[in-house]
Amino acid sequence: MTGEARSTPRPVVLLRPVPGDSAIHRLWAGTKLIVVFGISVLLTFYPGWPTIGAVALLVFGAARIARIPRGALPSVPRWLWLLLLIGGGTAAMSGGDPAGLGGLLYFLRITALSIVLLGLGAMVSWTTNVAEIAPAVATLGRPLRLLRIPVDEWAVALALALRAFPMLVDEFRVLYAARRLRPRSQPRTRRQRRRRWAREAVDLMTAAITVTLRRADEMGDAITARGGIGQISASPARPGLVDLVAVLTVLIVCGAAVAVELAVFGTPLPR
Repeated sequence: MTGEARSTPRPVVLLRPVPGDSAIHRLWAGTKLIVVFGISVLLTFYPGWPTIGAVALLVFGAARIARIPRGALPSVPRWLWLLLLIGGGTAAMSGGDPAGLGGLLYFLRITALSIVLLGLGAMVSWTTNVAEIAPAVATLGRPLRLLRIPVDEWAVALALALRAFPMLVDEFRVLYAARRLRPRSQPRTRRQRRRRWAREAVDLMTAAITVTLRRADEMGDAITARGGIGQISASPARPGLVDLVAVLTVLIVCGAAVAVELAVFGTPLPR
């Protein structure tokens, strides 16, 4: 039983905060969005090892402060390791400086950059309640109202999408499991197998659309009963002292990383 429990892969859990009370959990959702946006822009223009390492250090430190358990990390499938191995070998064959390992080093840097960005998004998902995202977006986009841009409506649409995504994922898993439990006859020819796959795909898509429409109708009734969409984008939460400290920490760490990258490498662009 112990070996089976250890070999069971951990699924990817999205948009569901990890229970806890820490400085990271108490940060305003808008502060987290600003930090993620700023770091994304920084890594776009300075995708070097110093900045990647600095962002990785910030993510690791935030995870330690928020006390994120190891069980929250999803299991990495074996086929992904195989793809990384094949990609690294193909990149190494391209050569390049230094010592013919330029392609491999570039591949490793892109892989590390992707992992860091995924970790950054995961930290926001693990420490932020979905209900706090829409009010934060509405507050940050308040200056755009002068241009008659429907910021509140966009925030409500984002909130509904974030709330519906985990629910629909669970529904699709149930539908897929139910489809696998259905008794099926074994086709004898390739043509019959193709027809069966096409028929099952149509049935699964039809069931998924039906479930989605039913969930949307239930959510609409719930929103109407609670006072309309205006309640979704309204929240009294605002940034405080801890948010200022967090933003300053990110600016100092990222600024130091950019200074090191410019001093050591001279340019953020690959040569």
